[in-house]
Amino acid sequence: MLLSSTLAFRKVSDISPEILKKLGIKGLILDVDNTLTTHDNPRPADGVLEWLDLMRNNNIKMMIVSNNHHPRVKPFADMLGLDFIPEGKKPLSKGFKEAVAKMGMKKNEIAVVGDQIYTDVLGANLMNLKMLYVVPIEKEKTAFFKFKRKMEKPFLPKKFVK
Repeated sequence: MLLSSTLAFRKVSDISPEILKKLGIKGLILDVDNTLTTHDNPRPADGVLEWLDLMRNNNIKMMIVSNNHHPRVKPFADMLGLDFIPEGKKPLSKGFKEAVAKMGMKKNEIAVVGDQIYTDVLGANLMNLKMLYVVPIEKEKTAFFKFKRKMEKPFLPKKFVK
């Protein structure tokens, strides 16, 4: 189904190299806001830097694909030492296709990690990529996001790893 995830996690740091290995995943396409940090926050969430090191130590290739603009994504990606694609136009294929090409991997070796059903999950499924859903780090405050999250409820995962 287009709005379902391969697996779901409470937070990004719950995704382990062992789980990725079982899925045949060697690369991750990462969302930024509410996945690696909160909205407009220039610092990663607790545990993210250690998790990135764990992934690197297990030879997991990673890059960011964000719908945000270059001035938001570049400083954050640079701080994490990750390649990135801003204005990825998720759920459309633009950013995902660029990431797959840059990573130089087969699509069945890559998973998308993100918190939004109508951008990350839908986009991953439209591209035939595995999807690792993570619960948003915090509730958004804007009316647009409150509405969007309400519309996502019927499609949220019921079962989480860990």
